[in-house]
Amino acid sequence: MSEATVIEGMQPYLQPATCVDSDHPAVIEFAHRAAGGDGTDLEKTVRIYYAVRDEFRYDPYGVELTEFGMKGSTVLERGSGFCITKGALMAAACRAIGVPARLGFADVRNHLASKRMIELMQTDLFVYHGFVEIYLEGKWVKATPAFNLSLCEKFGTLPLEFDGRTDSVFHPYDADGNKHMEYITDHGSFADTPLDDIKASFVKHYPAMYSDEEQSGVLGDMEAEAIADGSKP
Repeated sequence: MSEATVIEGMQPYLQPATCVDSDHPAVIEFAHRAAGGDGTDLEKTVRIYYAVRDEFRYDPYGVELTEFGMKGSTVLERGSGFCITKGALMAAACRAIGVPARLGFADVRNHLASKRMIELMQTDLFVYHGFVEIYLEGKWVKATPAFNLSLCEKFGTLPLEFDGRTDSVFHPYDADGNKHMEYITDHGSFADTPLDDIKASFVKHYPAMYSDEEQSGVLGDMEAEAIADGSKP
């Protein structure tokens, strides 16, 4: 048992939740495979980060605003996810190996997205951008396993690295020095995905993509759009 498991108040970040479904058999199998058999909690968590980042394609299209659609295990089933679901998978995998993890959310202004995505959203504000906070070596550390390496290469974006000791959040500039991400509003930390709040915010900010009746966003291919837009590899 790691030292963190006995710290008062840590239990919500160790136990299974609806979307951070660390008790799902596929999540447990993935967690132990990705973490490897040997090493410290920090070393295992870093391995999980890179597995989540690069084994699953980032796909902000077709987001299903249901419990099933937002589960970490659903990323395993579909082979893709977006920032919130990939974060849920990483948090679930960390909990499955006994490392406390929770979800963080913030509104960010995205200066690097496909033309079609911005046209559909009618804004460059991404609400409830999701990341993970992991308790390692006595402190909470942020990790953002959203953008897989191949997508970063197509967009000319610097891939986010994670060492388990320093926060890994989106860089303010891309590989060419252009503005990339700007954090606007911090929504705080959660033991599980606040699905109702996220759905209400998506419906409010992206009416062309979501409605109260429609549970899924429109479909698309972000990597193909990056190429079509002429983004540098």
